This record gives sequence, structure tokens and C-alpha cells, in this order.
Amino acid sequence: MSANYYVDRNNKNLETIERLLDESLPPFCGDYFLAIDSQTSTLTRLNYAHDLKIFFYFLQEKKFRKSKFVKDFTLDDMETVTSTDIEYFLSYLSHYVYDGKEHSCNDRAKARKLSSVRALFKFLFNKGYISVDNSAKVSTPKLHEKPIIRLDGDEVFGIIDVAESGCGLTTHQKAYHEKTRVRDSAILTLFLGTGIRISELVGLNNEDINFKDNSFIVTRKGGGKSILYFDDVVAEALKRYMEYKENNAENLSETTALFVSNNKKRITVRAVENLVQKYAKIVSPLKKISPHKLRSTYGTQLYKATGDIYIVADVLGHKDVNTTRKHYAAISDDNRRGVVGKVKLKRDDD
Repeated sequence: MSANYYVDRNNKNLETIERLLDESLPPFCGDYFLAIDSQTSTLTRLNYAHDLKIFFYFLQEKKFRKSKFVKDFTLDDMETVTSTDIEYFLSYLSHYVYDGKEHSCNDRAKARKLSSVRALFKFLFNKGYISVDNSAKVSTPKLHEKPIIRLDGDEVFGIIDVAESGCGLTTHQKAYHEKTRVRDSAILTLFLGTGIRISELVGLNNEDINFKDNSFIVTRKGGGKSILYFDDVVAEALKRYMEYKENNAENLSETTALFVSNNKKRITVRAVENLVQKYAKIVSPLKKISPHKLRSTYGTQLYKATGDIYIVADVLGHKDVNTTRKHYAAISDDNRRGVVGKVKLKRDDD
């Protein structure tokens, strides 16, 4: 994983957090973000900052009726925020105007913003800055589980076949296919053979791959490193791509990146998303397949093969096994089909 890849991205996010703290959040938020610095990723803190900015904007507009600026909010003001105020905030999120634009949040987005608000109130209460944490009295919006979309066995074979053959591509797409065929096959095979995250994939460097024991190093969310392993099918796809890249290395501006674009630079997240969608539409036109859905496909197949939710959680890099259980231990279509006929409706001799 390229250190520069993370440093550049994190520096930009850190600058945004600092700007939000300086310009858009009350002074006491500085203590809060300092306290969670070592426990959270930069991206998580950035999301918290944006969520809290909206919350304080709501308080300024609706509770304090623009009688004071957000930067002038005090801990005494936080003492006056009731559970009803926070419930009103959740209702407000259904449709609101912010930064001159109309926005709306579904229940999942509301739950995330409530979590951000609760985390701040919990910190202030635990530190003794406020005497009561009214956010704890607010119920989380009920979330309706979305169906988990993934590829089935034939579709897994099909998407790799399409990437290798170009069958089903438009004339325009075929014009570029010969240049990207080996790379795209390697990317899809790596997704489906390891469950790697898209951010981990685009950050891979050549030296991260070890063919002696078929392993590679990834930097997980939060910066921790893990070693993942792959089978001979993935190894063959990676070797073929790396050999192809070495034979076409002229004007390669990004010499360390494993996966590069046609412009000879490290491939971007958007480019990977686009190529996955391109091939997936051919083999599974009714499913909206993304790189994360390929990760879900791998997780599901691994769980079916092992029956061990803890192994799946470890391989996928989930910190909480309940996250894994929620997504991969649910009753699948195969389970539902398998129970057909198990309940007898007639005697055997009828």
C-alpha cells in the first residue's frame, strides 16, 4: 500500500476537519475531536464534523432562532438541548435547506447523524461538562434491511469470462478492451478471490504482492495492516497482469502502483467502479453490482464454504463480528429453496 496515497488523502481530510472546527463548530468541539483522534479514522472524524455542523446549524435556526452564532454556543447552551429538540432534529432531516441547497435524509442517514450527535453528548457528559445527556433518551430510527445483492456462482464465472473475452461489449468498448483486458481480469479475480475493499485495491503497490506464499499486504480502515492470502487462480491472473505491465512500461509515471490506468497512473476508485459496472451489466443486467457487491459475493461464498463467521470477519477486516453476521449469516435464497418439501402436508401412503 502506498504511504503517499494515504498521506495525501488524509492530509486533505484533516485540513477540512480543521477548517470546520475553526469556522463552523463551537469551541468545545475541539476537545471532543482531540479525544477521539486516536480511536477513529480521519474519514470517520470528517463525517462526524459534517454531521455536527448540520446539527448546530439546526439549533441556531430552529431552537435559538438565529439569536446567536454557532461559534458562540457554550456548554450552558448544550445543557438546554432536550430530547425533544433532538427528535425535532431527526424530523427536520427529512427535508431541509442547507448551504443554499435542498436535502433529505432517509432513516439510515438519520441514524448516522443521531450517532454523531450522541457521541458528542456522551463525551461532554462523561467529562462533566454537562450534567445530563438527553441524546441517550432518543430512539434510533428503525432501519429496514435492504436485500443483499451479490453474484451467484454462474455470474462469478461469467463476469471474469466477459472481462477476458470482451463478449457483449459495445464496439466502442471493444476498441479499448485489448489494452485493459488483462488488468480488468486481474482486478475482478482479486475482488472475487479475496474480498478486498476497493480502497485497499487501488492502494496496492507491486511490492505488496508475494508469490512465494501467495499473499499480499493491505492497509485496513484506520491504518492497520493485514496479510491476506489468495489461491492459484488469483496468482495466475496477477502474474499475467504484472508481466503484461512490465512489457508495456514505457512512460509509466506511477512505477510503484500495482494497478494503473491507460494514462499510466495509479488507477482511481471511480475507474474501478466503472469497469466493474461495465462487465456486471452484461452478465447480470438486473442487479446493480459494485465493487462492494463483489466483496459481499466473496464473503457469502466463504461463509457457505466454512460456516465460520469469525473467519469471514477476520478475512474481511470487520472489527465487529456482528457486522459480518448481519450480512453473511442471513438466510439466503439457497436456504429458502432447501426447505421446500420438508414439511409434510400428506401421509406418505396417500
